[in-house]
Amino acid sequence: MLYYLQNYNFKVGVESKGAELQHFVKLDEGLEFIWQADPEIWGSHAPNLFPIVGELPEGTYTYEDEIFALKRHGFARHKEFKLIEEEEDKLVFELEDDEETLQVYPFKFRLLIAYKLENNKLSVTNQVLNRDKKGMYFSIGGHPGFNVPFYGGERYEDYFIEFEKEETLHRYLLTDGGLQSGDTEKVLEHERVLPLKHSYFEKDALVFKSLNSDKLSLGSRTNQRRIEMTFEGFPYLGIWAKPGPSPYVCIEPWCGIAGRDGESGEIDKKEGINLLSPKHVFERTFTMEIL
Repeated sequence: MLYYLQNYNFKVGVESKGAELQHFVKLDEGLEFIWQADPEIWGSHAPNLFPIVGELPEGTYTYEDEIFALKRHGFARHKEFKLIEEEEDKLVFELEDDEETLQVYPFKFRLLIAYKLENNKLSVTNQVLNRDKKGMYFSIGGHPGFNVPFYGGERYEDYFIEFEKEETLHRYLLTDGGLQSGDTEKVLEHERVLPLKHSYFEKDALVFKSLNSDKLSLGSRTNQRRIEMTFEGFPYLGIWAKPGPSPYVCIEPWCGIAGRDGESGEIDKKEGINLLSPKHVFERTFTMEIL
């Protein structure tokens, strides 16, 4: 079911399946910023990634000598969430463990995803509660896709991502199976602006670690419109579109990262994994602001 938030000039739509953002519309222009999930290109809008980010070696991990299978980006994006709070400016969705999740993820959890619309800014807050009696291993992240270009008559190459601070960035290359290969490739050196190019994605996502910036903007050389994103507390960032002339880009703040080719598969040794103590809460927020 689709739920909405709306104010004087913006309308947000969130689907209960996956608690997935599907619309962020500037009403006076009728301008939709979220990718509309063309199944011939990429059939999602902005999936929520939990309890892993990316791919696992052979699609499995080991916990306490038992092997579990998890597909890329985990199961939350395919699960039906329950709407537990609905206010004029806020929606909160809940997912808890069930028999199905416990077969692939042996932890009892409560995941809340909250959307709050304030003027021209949408915040997405992920809150994870460990309901178990043991430490819980997890990763979590966002995957919002934005229409590029924003307006007709523009080219994809007119667009760029500008980081808050100067960056020297190496992308961590992925194998054909979506794992970290161990190789890197420099894409920026003491610069702030990353021009968008379809050719980047011929090698899958741009995966970055240890950014100086907690903020970036997606903009164009041909109009003044910007989408500004903040992602403090997210140690990894992915930038992705399906290879080819795909008219969108995903900007993905992650607390977690794909597994590495050849690693052991033990969940407690996985790069970027978070360990949450029993009854404790983990919370991270990223924002999208239309300027």
